[in-house]
Amino acid sequence: MHTVHGNFKLKNGEVRFDPSTGAASGAIVIDAASGESGNDGRDRRMHREILESDKFPEIVFTPKQIKGALAAEGASKVEVAGWIRLHGHDHDVTLPLEVVSSGGKVQITTQIVIPYVEWGLKNPSTFILRVSDKVTIEIHAAGRVTSEGTAR
Repeated sequence: MHTVHGNFKLKNGEVRFDPSTGAASGAIVIDAASGESGNDGRDRRMHREILESDKFPEIVFTPKQIKGALAAEGASKVEVAGWIRLHGHDHDVTLPLEVVSSGGKVQITTQIVIPYVEWGLKNPSTFILRVSDKVTIEIHAAGRVTSEGTAR
């Protein structure tokens, strides 16, 4: 087995939450067609046969609840429950976030395992190359906290 690295681009995103209740709203929208792994043939097949990014152009995470306390400065670990809309279907997920806050800016890191076959996407295995039916996605994001306390 080998690891394939790639990137997807953020279209837009905003997360709002109430620190007293943990209730969250907003959305993080990823451009599904922007995915690239550095191999043009693999990328064309990923978009055409696996993600069908012409038909499903966005991957959307919608938060609904944040568990844990976010430090105004320094490191925090929280969990964000919500759902991911991928390939036209919503899937409940909980993301463990590592958040580092400094001067109104936040750096966020998380990891999620997506069981893409279970979630209705085609397995990209070929006659010669066999791949797992799950993919681990690492997410690195940056944002800012606005004066009303909303992380963006």
